[in-house]
Amino acid sequence: MERGLSKSRKINAMHDPSQASPLPRASLPLRVADLPPRRPTRFHLRPDPEARTAIAAELGLSALRKLDFVGEVSAAGQQDWHLNGHLGATVVQPCVITADPVVTRIETEVTRHFLHDLPEPTEHEVEMPEDETIEKLGNVIDPGAVMIEALALALPDYPRKPGAELGTEEFAPPGAAPLDDSRPNPFAALAALKRPKRDEG
Repeated sequence: MERGLSKSRKINAMHDPSQASPLPRASLPLRVADLPPRRPTRFHLRPDPEARTAIAAELGLSALRKLDFVGEVSAAGQQDWHLNGHLGATVVQPCVITADPVVTRIETEVTRHFLHDLPEPTEHEVEMPEDETIEKLGNVIDPGAVMIEALALALPDYPRKPGAELGTEEFAPPGAAPLDDSRPNPFAALAALKRPKRDEG
């Protein structure tokens, strides 16, 4: 879709599945008051290279080669809304061992429940709700914000290049030889000398 597309055509494409096409943007705020309650509002986000570069910097990625988020927002009862979508992405992260680039393909389903009457936690409540898909309903629902959050949650915590192995950790004072389990332990030998000898016969 061209950048110069008029606002009215963008709105029509957003609400009409037959005319919808991927939007080269990373944000798509939908005003809850404008959402049709009787049919789902479909969306398809595919950020352009500039937006992917910004997202990669925000999430600490080496690169974000692909990002695609498609789904719909639908009413749930009188005041609540649901968002269901599928996220696909190709990310590049540094290996935690060698710092070489590690490419990961991510495919994940995304669900959010926006509740109008979600109680606000008090200052004494520190426990998080069990269902992490539940959020407080505001004036807008932004699939773009959900997309970035879902991508952050799906990233590998410790990306590792195939075949990369952790080396042996060596701890020793400066100037001293590093400790090695394969070397004889002088303390073990001393302890053996102090043990009472058994009678051989």
